[in-house]
Amino acid sequence: MVTHIMNDNNSQSNGQTPLQYVYGIIRCPDPRDFSTKGIGERGDVVHTINHRGLGVVLSDSGAKEYDNSRRNMMAHMLVLEEVMKEYSVLPVRFGTVAPTQNAVMNSVLVKRYDELVGLLDDMLGRVEMGLKAFWYEQVIFKEIIEQTPAIRQLRDKLVGRSPEQTYYERIRLGEMIAATMDRQRDVEEEEILSRLRPFVHKTVLSKTITDRMILNAAFLVNKTDEPNLDRAVQELDARMGKRVMFKYVGPVPPYNFVNIILHTVPQTGE
Repeated sequence: MVTHIMNDNNSQSNGQTPLQYVYGIIRCPDPRDFSTKGIGERGDVVHTINHRGLGVVLSDSGAKEYDNSRRNMMAHMLVLEEVMKEYSVLPVRFGTVAPTQNAVMNSVLVKRYDELVGLLDDMLGRVEMGLKAFWYEQVIFKEIIEQTPAIRQLRDKLVGRSPEQTYYERIRLGEMIAATMDRQRDVEEEEILSRLRPFVHKTVLSKTITDRMILNAAFLVNKTDEPNLDRAVQELDARMGKRVMFKYVGPVPPYNFVNIILHTVPQTGE
């Protein structure tokens, strides 16, 4: 969903109304404050503006733009982590700044009300968990060489010969190893996912980013199923941990399952 936050000229006077940094959207009938400080040096109060049972979580913003520094990203995330303790949340893209609260109210809560209600219904009682799986480099290469005679024979032929003499053979060896790893990756990805699917509502698979990576997955999980998923991952680690490293994170806002981008329009006179 892409929402345009339009400028509301009737709600501001020459830029004196503070800009608004937007974190997310929740089901919240009454205005409330949160204890985590807002993004930026000032640490403004994080609160909601509300409309018909929905709330946008925001804070005053001292800047129009925020760079992707660790400090800024952490401030954004810490707010959402507090909100998640009580609410299902639709996260808004990091760095979203709106001109006024009225602009957020009109272009987000009013204009997109039905759509937001539908998205929140789908996220109700659910969180995102992330899982990455990596082979230990020395282990997987040893397995491939030991279990693939053609690769082992070609590798042995290269021993003691110069790179110049064996240039094309080395390219061929690399291609054979890569192809074997791709096939093995498919097998092990499915092996891991098959053990986790019973506890997962939806799965998003992202591209693996290194040769060693087997799986790069995000899971949308019912909170009631989270302990079962935790145990399943622990069992995978116990069974595969000597050759595979697992990185398991969460719960986090459902970034991979909700795509809310709020395009802001500058204030008049900027």
